[in-house]
Amino acid sequence: MEKYFLAIVPEGDIQQKALSLKEEICDKHGVKYALKSPAHVTLKMPFVFNEAKEPELISKIGDFLKGYPIFDIRIDGVRTFGNRVIFWDVKADASLFKLQSELNLFCKRELKLVDELADRNYTPHMTIAFKDLKPVKFDPVFELIRENAIFQNYSVSDISVLKKVDGRWKELERISLAEI
Repeated sequence: MEKYFLAIVPEGDIQQKALSLKEEICDKHGVKYALKSPAHVTLKMPFVFNEAKEPELISKIGDFLKGYPIFDIRIDGVRTFGNRVIFWDVKADASLFKLQSELNLFCKRELKLVDELADRNYTPHMTIAFKDLKPVKFDPVFELIRENAIFQNYSVSDISVLKKVDGRWKELERISLAEI
């Protein structure tokens, strides 16, 4: 049994900016936990699944995603969850919320996955610092992230299956939307 999750993993400029910022936060403040995964917008919280059935997982999610249209999200500044998580805010129309909700229902019914509280109270975001962000470091890290806020649109054309490998989240597969 291994851990997986489903997410939008932007490519290109957004991913590079997020990685550079995470590395700078690590260098200047020792906050490094966010470096364990690519920048992403979670769609299905981490879950345990039989590694021998990975092809089935990917195939079923691919079948589910057929016919979902490509849609846009906007990275729109910086927000926080209290003083424990700092993230780039994600704005989206109903397309993202519909996909997330229907994907989680599919995962519950077809893959027998647990419906997590965070799956039901969905707040799209791209985490930049968390977990090892201590209260004493919060303000300077927040200021650095705020200075490096981005305001950029991104066209979502695929969803990634990520797998935990050696304590880090790696992209296992990208599954395209709108392939009928």
